[in-house]
Amino acid sequence: MFSNKHRIKFLNVFLALGLFGVGIGGVSSLAWAADTKIAFVNIQEAMFATKEYKRASASFKSDFDKEKGIIAARERKIKKMLDNLSKQGFVLSPELKKKKEDRFLKEKKGFERYVQDRNEEFSRNEKTATAKILRKMLKVLQKIGKDKRLTMIMEKKTVFYSDSATDLTKVATKTYDKMHK
Repeated sequence: MFSNKHRIKFLNVFLALGLFGVGIGGVSSLAWAADTKIAFVNIQEAMFATKEYKRASASFKSDFDKEKGIIAARERKIKKMLDNLSKQGFVLSPELKKKKEDRFLKEKKGFERYVQDRNEEFSRNEKTATAKILRKMLKVLQKIGKDKRLTMIMEKKTVFYSDSATDLTKVATKTYDKMHK
């Protein structure tokens, strides 16, 4: 259909137009880059430094420590049951021994289930509280971005280098604390 000569001319024209387009696009990209303002935040550090997170963390730790005490007491009770069963096992009648073993196993399973349920509950509560604070922090970051006329705010952990002047981590924490007393 096309001769080699025509193909070469077509490719040259196509390449010239393409390079011209890249040049124009490059100029517009440079103009866009001059107006671009990017800042960075370590969102985890900003969240963990908020007063709300510290209060929630202290409350969580207090509840967890209380629960650890309850679990330790139940664990001692079960261990005592096992010790008594071991000591008395030789002198008890087979029926009574079986009854005590069944009671021990039931108590042990109940304890294990209780510990698992409490661990799941604490994990769920921690995730819920963290998600709530994260949602609020994201709104704070959007406000900061709008107020400072930033093009974008990026997670600092994904960046190899950034000027410390563009780090909003402490600003985010202070703004969060002011907005959510």
